[in-house]
Amino acid sequence: MNNPQDPHNIAEQMADAGVFLLRSVQRFNWLLLILIAGGSWYSFDWPFAQSVLIGGLLASISFYMLRRDIGHFMSNFSDAGMNWQAVKKFEKVKFFLKFYGRLAMLAVIMYLLISYISIDVIGLVVGLSTIMISVIIVVLSKGSMLYSAQRYKGA
Repeated sequence: MNNPQDPHNIAEQMADAGVFLLRSVQRFNWLLLILIAGGSWYSFDWPFAQSVLIGGLLASISFYMLRRDIGHFMSNFSDAGMNWQAVKKFEKVKFFLKFYGRLAMLAVIMYLLISYISIDVIGLVVGLSTIMISVIIVVLSKGSMLYSAQRYKGA
């Protein structure tokens, strides 16, 4: 019989809520990116909207890869009995190398875009900001609802 007070069940429920939130962020981000790019095209011009799209795509792809890496890391963490000390040092190092490698690659791509391609830097920043805006909106709207319901169940 599943005991809702069991720490493993609580951790599993929290992980499911986290996955739901991350997927919601991704879906909302695509909608927001389309709306902002379309509004930019209507209000400004195509080069600005194109810059917004490029920035949004870079941020979305990076966020997707980060979500995937976190999922792998958390799976290893769960397999280790939710014990931070039991997670292999190699797994921790691999996660952080991927994280910083992705940031470095993003920096190189942005440098190349700004240096060699005619891109609107403001539009690029607006596009890169869509993921942050999506995280804030989704967590404020759905996050408190999910985690307060779980806190109530666990009480």
